[in-house]
Amino acid sequence: MVQQKGKTVVIKIGSNVLTQADGQPDKSRMESLVRQMVYLREQGLQLILITSGAVAFGRKSTIFEEKTDPVVQKQILAAVGQVELINAYKSFFGNRQTPIAQIMVTKSDFRDRKHYLNMKNCLEGLLKNNILPVINENDTVSVTELMFTDNDELAGLVAAMMDAEILLLLSNVDGIYKGHPSDPDAELIERVDANTPSMGNYISSSKSSFGRGGMLTKMNMAKKSADLGIGVVIANGKREDVLIDYFHNRLRCTFFEPSRAKHNPKKWIAHSDHYSKGELVINSGAENALMSNKITSLLPIGVLEVRGDFIKGEILRIISEDGRKIGLGKAAYGAKVASEKIGQSNQKPIIHYDYLYLHQNNQ
Repeated sequence: MVQQKGKTVVIKIGSNVLTQADGQPDKSRMESLVRQMVYLREQGLQLILITSGAVAFGRKSTIFEEKTDPVVQKQILAAVGQVELINAYKSFFGNRQTPIAQIMVTKSDFRDRKHYLNMKNCLEGLLKNNILPVINENDTVSVTELMFTDNDELAGLVAAMMDAEILLLLSNVDGIYKGHPSDPDAELIERVDANTPSMGNYISSSKSSFGRGGMLTKMNMAKKSADLGIGVVIANGKREDVLIDYFHNRLRCTFFEPSRAKHNPKKWIAHSDHYSKGELVINSGAENALMSNKITSLLPIGVLEVRGDFIKGEILRIISEDGRKIGLGKAAYGAKVASEKIGQSNQKPIIHYDYLYLHQNNQ
């Protein structure tokens, strides 16, 4: 049972929800979910939809020459399928007088803070004008380092960007189980909070046939989002009326309880590990100070080593003496000045608290 209903809700629908066992698109399931989303909007919720499924939609109408490169095949399927996917959504939402807008993104779109804020302003403008944003990764141009782990990562980033209260991740299982979901004796973990022990041992490493991600990536993204103050639901998108049951607090699912909400700059920084330009190795005293309950910035006196060639405003990793990842932060000055100030007292912070994000568990 989910006790929290937020005003802004990000809903992510996975490929396995929109795809039948034979690989064909499940349009009846899509239409049902659209009906439910319209219902939630009628109850006053603001929705943002993150949807997979373009490649699956492209499969039904695309035939390749024998020697077509596999990467090119996926790009073609994504390009062809995205048209069919968004047209299906437009038709189903249009039948219910609900305007939508399509937004295609890559991971690089979130690297620059100014670009990030421009995207945020666009989404806010759509919501204020009662238009439902439909977001998908641009698989046509996303390759290797530019790819999200899967659309769960994209959904978590969008939820953080938009200060959403709830993130709904719809997969083909009811949530996280102690054991394999197909085992009738496996127990569903219904609530997770900051004190819940690691659940990694419970989760199968297998991935779905139609998506890149698995339950482990969902769990990790859910924990990060909850730490940022976003309640996260992992639920079965193939269950009838899953979204309506969520709204009425009768949904069987796994719910990650949110911690105290972080300021938006911290939310952006929390998702910026892949964009970091340097590292700061800190001593144990600085680590203890950062991990205390006091509001603490990272001062040069606690820095042992500066790595990388970065400028003011770029993202840095914070590393312990023994190599653990402590957190991320925005550099208050460049690498040259930072190196000159190592170990010095009475200096301005190299990372101010307002632009500092600490990992919940050191990695």
